[in-house]
Amino acid sequence: MLESAPVAPRRIGLPDLATALGRGWADFLAAPTQLMFLCVLYPLIGLVAATLAAGDEVMHLFYPMATGFALVGPIAALGLYEISRRREAGLTARWSDVFTVLRAPSLPAILLLGLVLVGLFLGWIWAAHAIHAATLGTLPLDPSGTGPRAFLGQIFGTAEGRRMLLLGHVVGFGFAAVVLALTVVSFPMLLDRPRAGLGEAIGMSLRAVAMNPVPMAAWGLIVAVLLLLGSLPLFIGLAVALPVLGHATWHLYRLVVAR
Repeated sequence: MLESAPVAPRRIGLPDLATALGRGWADFLAAPTQLMFLCVLYPLIGLVAATLAAGDEVMHLFYPMATGFALVGPIAALGLYEISRRREAGLTARWSDVFTVLRAPSLPAILLLGLVLVGLFLGWIWAAHAIHAATLGTLPLDPSGTGPRAFLGQIFGTAEGRRMLLLGHVVGFGFAAVVLALTVVSFPMLLDRPRAGLGEAIGMSLRAVAMNPVPMAAWGLIVAVLLLLGSLPLFIGLAVALPVLGHATWHLYRLVVAR
């Protein structure tokens, strides 16, 4: 990996997002990784199933856990950046190249940033639980029954439930915005320019978002929509959505940060 003098982020436009997605799709077709991502998704499916099986006491954490997976999604995409980098350099790229990241010189910085994302995920779960306790949790148990149907009835049929829904989405958006700003450039940059260091990589990511607020907001919306569509049904579609978004994020980094 070649490194040059200090770089600065560039301005991009909305058409560049389509370019990044197109290149990401091409990378996915060239080195499909959907079977590997199905294995990654099994723990998520198991976590969601366990939450449902636990009953009404943790029913309110089902949605936060499912959506909160996007907060740690950038970690799962790390190996995909290497595949895209190799294809970009004209090298042979195979699905097994995802494990090359384990030998990256910047692995300690990558792991530290990954721990930050895990902390944000846990913070989101705590915030979701606190919002539930302050809104829907103040109501007495629904005498009409228990289970998902009764819980949904309380959410949409009471003022407290609707307040929980609104506050939850506002706070969740805040967590997602923080993760986007921290990682949209930093993870790819740590692989591409390991000498940059964690502080410089995060700083570059924050400056890139500040310089391109509209395209980056649109990118966040695209990611959210594709992850939502990929979650239906039973998260299986994420086996395609996650790799494509991972590859596309590498190409977005290339468009924002000069070689």
